[in-house]
Amino acid sequence: MFQSNVVEKCKANDRSAQVQLYRKYCEGMYIVAMRFVKDADDAEDVLQEAFIKAFQKIDQFKGDVTFGAWLKRIVINKCIDFLKSKKEYLVSLDEGYMQNKDDDENWNIEATITIDEVKKAIDNLQATYRCVVLMYLIEGYDHQEIAQVLNISETACRTRLLRGKAILKEVLKANRYGTGS
Repeated sequence: MFQSNVVEKCKANDRSAQVQLYRKYCEGMYIVAMRFVKDADDAEDVLQEAFIKAFQKIDQFKGDVTFGAWLKRIVINKCIDFLKSKKEYLVSLDEGYMQNKDDDENWNIEATITIDEVKKAIDNLQATYRCVVLMYLIEGYDHQEIAQVLNISETACRTRLLRGKAILKEVLKANRYGTGS
């Protein structure tokens, strides 16, 4: 009830309602932005741009998903735009060489590997793979949604996820056996 009333007030350009929504979602969306851009100042900039866009486009919010989910998609899109502008996100993979393999849903790793080790390994992935892995594992997007957000084919999405996962497994394996950094 709170959310729909506040959103309706935001649609009427009520500044106090905008502040309420900002305060409610600011911290969580900042965490999302940090997962992608890795720098506090950049995450704050992306977050501000995302909220500005959200308030400018709030009339497009139809309520078919929660406001938080709608806003998260805007934040992720702004993060990707930021990474592209910094040339840290490479979108020019030749999809002609990509194979559509069945997804290997086995994301299990050794029980002795800590969550911090996994996070560090994800953070060190090339941005092309990191975005897909984060969106799939952490944010819960499916291949179709990721493909739409990143403006790539579902085949490219699946390939990037599989390659990112393979790299993660190798890094974690190397770190576990002392052959990694």
